[in-house]
Amino acid sequence: MSLDVQPLAIPEVKVISPKKHGDSRGFFSETYAKKAFAEAGIDLDFVQDNHSLSPQVGTLRGLHYQGHPFAQDKLVRVVSGRILDVAVDLRRNSPTYGKWVSAEISADRWNQILVPIGFAHGICTLEPDTQLIYKVTNYYAPQHDFGIRWNDPALGIEWPFAEDRLLLSDKDKKQPFLKDVVSGF
Repeated sequence: MSLDVQPLAIPEVKVISPKKHGDSRGFFSETYAKKAFAEAGIDLDFVQDNHSLSPQVGTLRGLHYQGHPFAQDKLVRVVSGRILDVAVDLRRNSPTYGKWVSAEISADRWNQILVPIGFAHGICTLEPDTQLIYKVTNYYAPQHDFGIRWNDPALGIEWPFAEDRLLLSDKDKKQPFLKDVVSGF
């Protein structure tokens, strides 16, 4: 398996593009192989795969994270459609604490994003009927499920649509601001 791994401005967050082999029949791609990822410096033990569908453009999910001892690394890929993927650094001793990075992840680009433990994660759909599959390194633990307000002015995230064009859950509309969060990272 051949991987192209590109760190973002916060280098722990990485965009990963696996090799895609195509011919007249279609294509084949290994989207994850533990050995190849380990050789690229990403040695994680994924334990669960999740799949989500967002029918509407402008669906915003996030900013979510799980706290210790159930914190999760996430490897996110888009199987149909396109997203803006955002990661916010919650590591208190990090020089990039409270900063964010983003990348467009899409089925057409055939790329993925690795969001490590210590980051809040959010996505905004850019096309209708967008589907994501993402691997996580820990099981879902509702008692350790936390979030940060998607529009926290201290973060200044540049979402692709105006607030009145976004579709959010009631839970995400009410998440606390970063200044009110004790992340434990």
